[in-house]
Amino acid sequence: MAARLVFADFDKLSRTMNHAPHATSGQDHYQFTDQIGHLLRRVYQRHTALFQQYIPDSQLTAAQFVVLCSVRDHSGSSLADIVKATVIDQATIRGVVERLKQRELVQVEHDRIDRRKVVINLTEAGQQLVSDMEPFAKQITESTYGRLNPAERLALDFLLKKMLEGSEADGRAGA
Repeated sequence: MAARLVFADFDKLSRTMNHAPHATSGQDHYQFTDQIGHLLRRVYQRHTALFQQYIPDSQLTAAQFVVLCSVRDHSGSSLADIVKATVIDQATIRGVVERLKQRELVQVEHDRIDRRKVVINLTEAGQQLVSDMEPFAKQITESTYGRLNPAERLALDFLLKKMLEGSEADGRAGA
């Protein structure tokens, strides 16, 4: 039943579009506003704005929160581990970790075996902040979904994950 609703909504949407993004007639031209990259960027911008709106800690960015959650889930993470888990580039991660360290939310130490490697763990304050922010993060997710019904949410998650699996299989992860 839920799948029928999604397809009925899709059919309705496809009939009301002014021009299909994949049309090839001579009159149609490339509409960047209809392209997947543009649409994803707009949704991400909306998500980021919602994060800033809902999170009560005005100093906490979305990237910082993701890093805190990653370190919580994988204590003793290296910078490379965090880069892989969060899909945020190495240079950005270094800056994020430095700011979290300055706020005493993470502890950065050298690995006991390989002194060149750093290991990041949450401090008690970092653990508490993640715990305190989780309800807000869940509300941000709800608001990002907007008016999507449960079937549409499931379909969106499925399709986004399928797109990511395709890029990983092609060896273009993170591209």
